[in-house]
Amino acid sequence: MKLNIGIYWGAACGGCDVAILDTHEKLLEIADMADIHLWPIAMDFKYSDVRAMKDGYLDAVLFSGGVRNSENEEIAKLLRAKTKTMIALGACAQMGGVPGLANMYTREDILKRVYLESESTANTEGIVPLEGAKNGAHELELPRFYNTVKTLSQVVDVDYTIPGCPPASMQIYSALGLIWDNMLPKKGSIIGAGDRALCDECSRKKSEKTITKIFRTHEKLPDAETCFLEQGFICLGPATRSGCGSRCIKSGTPCRGCYGPLDDVADQGIKMLSALASVIEAKDEKDIDAVLDTVVDPLRTFHRFSLASSILRRKKA
Repeated sequence: MKLNIGIYWGAACGGCDVAILDTHEKLLEIADMADIHLWPIAMDFKYSDVRAMKDGYLDAVLFSGGVRNSENEEIAKLLRAKTKTMIALGACAQMGGVPGLANMYTREDILKRVYLESESTANTEGIVPLEGAKNGAHELELPRFYNTVKTLSQVVDVDYTIPGCPPASMQIYSALGLIWDNMLPKKGSIIGAGDRALCDECSRKKSEKTITKIFRTHEKLPDAETCFLEQGFICLGPATRSGCGSRCIKSGTPCRGCYGPLDDVADQGIKMLSALASVIEAKDEKDIDAVLDTVVDPLRTFHRFSLASSILRRKKA
């Protein structure tokens, strides 16, 4: 019998859905092995259809995106009840992703900036979205915009994770194949990724060279063969799980960290700070600070994808 699966996005950009489509001709094989019962980017469905399913009816749900609002949370909990296997798909579901950087601001800060203060906004009446409104006999309800972006596992029990921004398409295909073949690993496993740091798989030359300054990629042309970090470019390879195929590095771009930390790393950003400290030439505290001052926006550099799942979690309101 075919699998019954669902695909859903929370606070996400849609890139994970595109990664599913990027399985190309393998999508036909996915269609042969599974019936897709919901997929907002590609299908017309109603939440009432999902609520009508028996609990555990779905064999698997691929849930991309973080939990930003009350709708994301409601559907995450609904799908958790309706599925045997909940899979966090991509960096946003796993760690909060780029949307999680909003945890540096309050809900009020964000609404004020977006609807009242942004340079492209024309809103002379100062209108901001309401959670509920009435127009005669008609009632409109909008999801509650939360103060904090959460990862999927902070809201519901997650069985497996497929990391990446976006995940490699073949890893998604392989994960569905594991479900079809009843060969899933132990619960809590990261599917399709390695158990070593990306640096261990990187083909760039390393010589334990130290640095005196941090560069951004528009400031200096990187050497095509030497380790990015030893050239002074921030590369999160030392703090990031392998398994992506080094896609960014092979295209001449330092790793951004989207495959997340290894199992024994509590905080990916702090792990990267430790790795950076090991290559700084300066030994005096003042000189070390001078080098670190050349890092533009450290929080968004070291916790680009992982702030919502980090020790920091969010800025204190």
